[in-house]
Amino acid sequence: MAIDLFAQINNAVIDLQSSQHQTFEQPLKKLARLLRDPALDASNNELISGLDLEAFLEASERSGGGMGNHKLAWPESDDDKQRLGLTLLLIEKLAEDPKYAINFGHHYFSSGSRKLISGVHGFTGQIIAPFVRDYKVYVESQGEVKPQLKISKSNKVFIVHGHDEAALQGLARFLEKLGLEAIILREQPDRGQTIIEKFEHSADVGFAVILLTPDDVGGSIKADVSDARARQNVIFELGFFAGKLGRGRVCLLRKGQVEIPSDLFGVIYTDMDSAEAWKMKLVRELKAAQLDFDATKFW
Repeated sequence: MAIDLFAQINNAVIDLQSSQHQTFEQPLKKLARLLRDPALDASNNELISGLDLEAFLEASERSGGGMGNHKLAWPESDDDKQRLGLTLLLIEKLAEDPKYAINFGHHYFSSGSRKLISGVHGFTGQIIAPFVRDYKVYVESQGEVKPQLKISKSNKVFIVHGHDEAALQGLARFLEKLGLEAIILREQPDRGQTIIEKFEHSADVGFAVILLTPDDVGGSIKADVSDARARQNVIFELGFFAGKLGRGRVCLLRKGQVEIPSDLFGVIYTDMDSAEAWKMKLVRELKAAQLDFDATKFW
């Protein structure tokens, strides 16, 4: 297997998250094809052994809930292998039938949105991105595949953000005060690259800070009150960097009462309080990640 297989898998997920209704089929099929690489056969066969995807989907259908808010009937056991195996089978099914993928996304992840592609983006960010992260860990633990995934030793810190400009600028200037280089995608030169290519090029960093701000709302169409949520691209990029860098090199800064997808619990979490205690916590995490900077500049 080529040493960049997991990088190719990550790229397919990025393409899927940024796709539209007319273009999502190609990256979804590419993802399924990459996951069928012969070098992954032993791990895949171990993961899916004894699992019944159709029984899982039937149980999920009985979970109830409004359109876009049905719950998938994941196994209650702590064995992550079953969840990985079911997700692997699910990706294969979605790739085989794009119409089913649209209906599946709308049924479980659209949260009332009228855009059909929102469901695809929803299951990509909440199911596929975390799966790719944990799947890589599982495969590597089997000793079969050892891709050369290098973590940058630079002092670049990628900032994932939504629409809160004040929070973004405050964080960027704080990082620069410490002597770190804040990477904001929109500020990087295009060089004729597509947005995806620009993201991949800029993602070669040593740490990532995700600003989780209440830019969107969502919830069951039967609910009286909607929950504050971050933009879908923010949630996806959180999963991407947790997989690329490891959870110890990703810090989530939450502003306000923003919903956090359960699949992403475990990432470092800090509230952006008015007293700015978050700055001290962030400095500690940056130090723990062994970035080279002068912490005394904080005071």
